[in-house]
Amino acid sequence: MADDPFTLFDRWFAEARDSEPNDPNAMALATADAHGRPSVRMVLLKGHGPDGFVFYTNRGSRKAGDLAANAQAALLFHWKSLRRQIRIEGVVNHATDEESDAYFATRGRDSQLGAWASEQSRPLDDRATFEARFEEVKARFDGQDVPRPPNWGGYRVTPDHFEFWHDRAHRLHERRIFTPDGRGGWREGLLFP
Repeated sequence: MADDPFTLFDRWFAEARDSEPNDPNAMALATADAHGRPSVRMVLLKGHGPDGFVFYTNRGSRKAGDLAANAQAALLFHWKSLRRQIRIEGVVNHATDEESDAYFATRGRDSQLGAWASEQSRPLDDRATFEARFEEVKARFDGQDVPRPPNWGGYRVTPDHFEFWHDRAHRLHERRIFTPDGRGGWREGLLFP
């Protein structure tokens, strides 16, 4: 039993990478706009540690607009093969440009080009328009490295609440809650159904 939520997360995440057939780093990201209207979508975890949990997106997207208006978010990891889930809540800030540049450089070339072609969350008249944009960007960067678009980057959720949920027989589930103890550590509590 880990006393630190980051250590417990690392353990569960390692087990998920070994058992989940697809995208063990998939997480639901819940945001709310300036009026409190919630929205949730799946994103991919691309980095984590004691400073938080990082994902990347177009900063013109709806999620980015929500986070600009209300810099609080909730994450949910659900690993059906393990019958476990982790809920994380916290404050959201931009990842540094250096972090965003470093991650962008690891993406496949077509994914890099797609980031330039996409105006995420903006309607298009048809798919052909998007595909034409992709071809234009492909020609523009032909024979050269693709730089990170200025409107694309990372976000870091810095946790102030963790809940580790483990399915148990007869719906007698187990939940371990971690909250800041006010001294730089974490206070743990156990909850049952």
